[in-house]
Amino acid sequence: MSRPTKPVSASKTTLSSQMMPVDANPMGNVHGGTILKLVDVAAGVTALRHARTVVVTASIDRMDFYHPVYVGNLLNLNASVNYAGTTSMEVGVRIEAEDLKTGRITHTGSSYLTYVAIDENGHPIEIPDVIPETPDEKRRWKEGKQRRAERLRVLLDRKRKGKA
Repeated sequence: MSRPTKPVSASKTTLSSQMMPVDANPMGNVHGGTILKLVDVAAGVTALRHARTVVVTASIDRMDFYHPVYVGNLLNLNASVNYAGTTSMEVGVRIEAEDLKTGRITHTGSSYLTYVAIDENGHPIEIPDVIPETPDEKRRWKEGKQRRAERLRVLLDRKRKGKA
């Protein structure tokens, strides 16, 4: 029997939050940790929508900050499932800051996170496969598959060296 499938569009999430003084340092730049927490929330909602069961963050491959985010900016985090394995999935998040006075939108960062679906005993469980439909989704699926292969290679190397 084959796994159920879902299109990427079924679980896409956009999270928006205006950045306030409490989110920033004294110079008015939003803390990277504040942004990272919002990235995990947006990606987690996307993973939960896809799996429709409890999911946990297994890894964050990287978090690239391209431009600063300032107090007053509206931070928009767009998340979607890039690739799904049997029990885990990669979620990509694009972070954009909107200057609400000018309307200017700046791509401020990107991140890839891996989530694992678990049962009530904390054991991994099967999730639906993801079906990319648009050219961008197909590109992200292919790139996500390559990143997954690299993650698995690194894990295997660590296990061989006794560092896992």
